[in-house]
Amino acid sequence: MDLKFGTKFIHEHPEWPNFVWDSNVLLGPLAEVRHLQGKLIGEMKALGFPAVQNSAIEALVEDVRASSEIEGENLDRNSIRSSLATHLGIEIGGATAYDHRVDGIVQVVLDATQNYETPITAARLFGWHSTLFPTGWSGLRPIRVGQWRDDSGGPMQVVSGPLGREKVHFRAPSAELMHVEMDRFMNWFETEVQLDAILISAVAHLWFITIHPFDDGNGRLARALSDMILARSERSNNRYYSMSSQILIDRNAYYDILEKTQRGDIDVTRWLLWFISCLASAITRSESTINNVKARTKFWDSIRSIEMNNRQQKILTRLLEGFEGKLTTAKWAKLAKCSHDTALRDIHDLLIKGLLQQEEAGGRSTSYSLVIR
Repeated sequence: MDLKFGTKFIHEHPEWPNFVWDSNVLLGPLAEVRHLQGKLIGEMKALGFPAVQNSAIEALVEDVRASSEIEGENLDRNSIRSSLATHLGIEIGGATAYDHRVDGIVQVVLDATQNYETPITAARLFGWHSTLFPTGWSGLRPIRVGQWRDDSGGPMQVVSGPLGREKVHFRAPSAELMHVEMDRFMNWFETEVQLDAILISAVAHLWFITIHPFDDGNGRLARALSDMILARSERSNNRYYSMSSQILIDRNAYYDILEKTQRGDIDVTRWLLWFISCLASAITRSESTINNVKARTKFWDSIRSIEMNNRQQKILTRLLEGFEGKLTTAKWAKLAKCSHDTALRDIHDLLIKGLLQQEEAGGRSTSYSLVIR
C-alpha cells in the first residue's frame, strides 16, 4: 500500500505525545480570535433572553447537523430542533417524529457543552459512544459499542483507492495501547491548566482523533471534546457559534491538515494555526445567525397584540426559521396535523390580519408567504 507524505506517523515519534509549537507564530492569531470571542459574548449579553436562547439553539442545531454531515450522515434540521427541545425542556415550533440517530448526537453535544465542568472519564466516553450507536451498528457494519476498539478486523486505518492499490492516509496506534493512550489523554485533558483554552481545544481534537479509540464516531467525539473545552473557557453552556459548521465548509482543508500533521513530527504549529483560523471564521459566521434571530424576535414583538391559535404560531415559526419549498394548504394541514378545512380557515385568518400573503400563482398551486414587518 502507498503511504503518503512521510514514513512515520506522529504517534510513532519517540516524543509522542509531547507536542511542541511556535508560540510567537500563534500569538497574533490567538489574540485576534480571543477578541472576536469576547466581542460576540458581549453582544449576546446585550440581547434579551429570548434572542439569546434562540441564538444558542440555532448554533446547536448547526453543530449537530454539521458534525454528522462531515461523516457523511445528513440529519433533518427539524428533527434536531425537536430533540433539542425535548432535552432542554423548552417549546420549539414544528416538532417532528423521534429519530434515534438525531437524538444520539444531540445528547452527546448537549452533555459536552451543558455539563462542561464534569470530568472526562472512560465511562463518560463509553456512554457518549453508546448513545451515538444505540443499535450496535454503524450503517450495515456491527461495531464494538461503549468500549475501546480491539482491531480484530485489522489495524485502524484511513484508506482510499481501489483494492490492491490502496493508499493509507493514516494508521492509528495499536489497540493494545488503547488503555495507556487514553489514560494519558484523559489525565492531560483534566489537568492541563497552563495553556490557553483554545490551544487545549485544538490539541485535544488532534490527540483524540489520532488515537482513534473507537471503531467509529471518533470525529464526532473529537469535535464534542473541542466544544467542551471552549465552553469551559467561556464558562457558559450557551454556544453562539459552531466549529463543526466551519469545519464542514473547509472539510477538504480539514482532512488535509490532519493528514499532514499526523504524517509529521510533534511540532503541531500548522495544525494550531488552522484550528485558530477555523474558530475565527466560525465566530464571524455566527453574526448572520444572530441577525436572523434578532429579526425573528423583532417580528414576534411587532405582532404581540395579534391573537393566534397554536397551529398558526407553529407554522409562522417554521416560516421564520427558513421553510423549504412553498407553503400550501396541504402542507399546512400536514404540519399542523389538522384537516384541510381547518388549514384553510387558519390561512384565511392570517391573510386578513396581514401576516400572510398569497403568491401570484393561483388555483391548485396556490401558495402563501410570510409578511415581514
